[in-house]
Parts: sequence; structure tokens; C-alpha cells
Amino acid sequence: MKLIEALKKIKELQKKAEDLRNLVKNHCARSSLETDKYPEQAKKVAGWIQSHSDILKEILRLRVAIQKTNLNTNVTIELGGKGVTKTIAEWIHRRRDLATEELSMWNCLTDRGVVEGMGKVPTGDTVEVKIVRFYDPSERDNKKELYQAEPITIDSKLEVTNAITDLIE
Repeated sequence: MKLIEALKKIKELQKKAEDLRNLVKNHCARSSLETDKYPEQAKKVAGWIQSHSDILKEILRLRVAIQKTNLNTNVTIELGGKGVTKTIAEWIHRRRDLATEELSMWNCLTDRGVVEGMGKVPTGDTVEVKIVRFYDPSERDNKKELYQAEPITIDSKLEVTNAITDLIE
């Protein structure tokens, strides 16, 4: 089974589990004035409960297999002209929030509203004002571009990876 198949199977199983919960909720009891909706309704409800339990066990099995696969499968993604190799799990975390947090840091590097030109000092003298930066603007711009593109690049590569990677059981 491929990773993508396992992910889709989990969604399908979750829907089935939800349907079973609704069946149990709607048919687990009745008033003495009603008739059973199913022959041997008590057995039917017990069967739904057992099926639900079996489905959850399968979801757990698939989730653990996906985690094993994600932790043990290396993927190389080209970022900034360089091949970077990480496990699928690491790329998921980069995609989830870490690349955005990297971008946030590089976005903090600004001129802070300082304007170059002539300005007065407390003594009243006029002096030339220059911006003193404690960072390289070129590096900042390159990093911002890199981290803005990273999530889309990761998505593209992981879509292909999920389609071709066998699940580790």
C-alpha cells in the first residue's frame, strides 16, 4: 500500500466509523410503544459497536504505519539551488509552521523607519543621518524569497512522494 492510499483509507474509515456511531445513537433504545427497526436489534447494535472498534484498530494500525514511514523515509528537496535531505516527518514540520517562522524572523530585519538625510542633534547642529544595518540586506532578501517558496515546494514534493512511497508496516 502506498502512503497516499493509507491516508485516503483513513478518511474512508473515519466516515464509516461516524456512520456507525450515528446508527448506534439512533437505534440503541426505543420506547415500549415502538417496534424494532431491525430484526434482532440488540445483536445489530452490538455488531455496529464491534465494527466501530475494529475500524478504530485499523485506523490506529494505518496511522502508526504512516508515522513509521514518515520517520524512516528520506526525501531530498531542492531549496535555494541546493538539495536538502530530511525525513518526511521533518518536512511535514517544516511545512506546518517552521518555514513560516523562519520567514517571520527574516521579516523582522528592517530599517525600522530610519530615514537617511540631514537631521538635527540635541545641540542644534545639523548632521548627516545614515542607516546603520546589523544585517546583510541581500542575504535577508534571499532568505525571505527562500522561506516564502518553501511550503509550496514541500507540498509539491510530498504529493509525489506520498504517491510512490510504500507504507512501512
